[in-house]
Amino acid sequence: MDELTAAILAHQDVARYLSGSHGLTGAAARERVITYLDELRTRQRYELYRALEYPLYPILRKIDRVGENVGFATDAAKRHRVVYASNHRSHTDYLIEPLVLDDAGVRPPIIAAGINLFGGPLGLIHKHVTGAMPIRRNTKDPAYLITLKAYVGELLRKHDLFFYPEGGRSYKGELKPSKTGLFSAALQAGVSNLVFLPTAIAYDLVLEDHILARQGGKRRQRTFSRELAEMVRFAVGYRSRAFVTFGRPITVDGYDPSSRRSVLELAHLARTAVGRLYKVLPTALVASAMRPSIARRDLAVRIDSLLDSLRATGANVAVANGEEA
Repeated sequence: MDELTAAILAHQDVARYLSGSHGLTGAAARERVITYLDELRTRQRYELYRALEYPLYPILRKIDRVGENVGFATDAAKRHRVVYASNHRSHTDYLIEPLVLDDAGVRPPIIAAGINLFGGPLGLIHKHVTGAMPIRRNTKDPAYLITLKAYVGELLRKHDLFFYPEGGRSYKGELKPSKTGLFSAALQAGVSNLVFLPTAIAYDLVLEDHILARQGGKRRQRTFSRELAEMVRFAVGYRSRAFVTFGRPITVDGYDPSSRRSVLELAHLARTAVGRLYKVLPTALVASAMRPSIARRDLAVRIDSLLDSLRATGANVAVANGEEA
């Protein structure tokens, strides 16, 4: 038995599950835990990580990376165990955000990603090169949830973690309600120097939006390999900036991992911080202010009004006035 498996099986909640706390005992309970653990296992080979830019160049060359407040990330990475909590707009988030960290000299963290990203050869790359951890977002199986929390606890002893509290991508741009499972798991890890780092990513134009506009709507969920191939195909004519903005670290002092209310308060604080960090770009302002047959001057006035409202809430706006947008 390897060291990780032994540590997981010795975890208090896992041991309780193996003893029959949820109605399954013996070999059957142990097999279920081991199966989920094998699925979750991931390994980052940093020396190969940056080389992935080359096969993904057809997409990455279309997106100009812009990091903001990167000093918060570099300082936190030196002093703390960091859990990055970000909004989720595109499949390219998984590529852009770690590369912004790497550009700043911060080793990319382990990324918690939906299990749909792990099919075929790309799944092997995620598990054995980038260090992505597959997450079953809708699973209610106690064995899975208990194993996941135990695994996150062990992972945080050696690695930073990056996750998307919304669970899936936001197709409308708004921040979806946060899922609290990984907040709770990170708190329960008991890492003494743990901080959460709010992170926001914004695009002039999201590549999937470009695809949806040409297709006429969203199709059903498909494997990541098929979606990636489609993204490469539709990247012709696509160009965007990606702003990745980091916030001040949130310490976990005073948050009780056993209290649902306390975990919700932490998740809400992180979500609020991400919302304020999110870069409000000209494309979003114009899209929001646009009306049929509107004159340019009237459009600029409407954008000025939007900017006044946004500044009053502390939003991170990219332009000074409507004319600039």
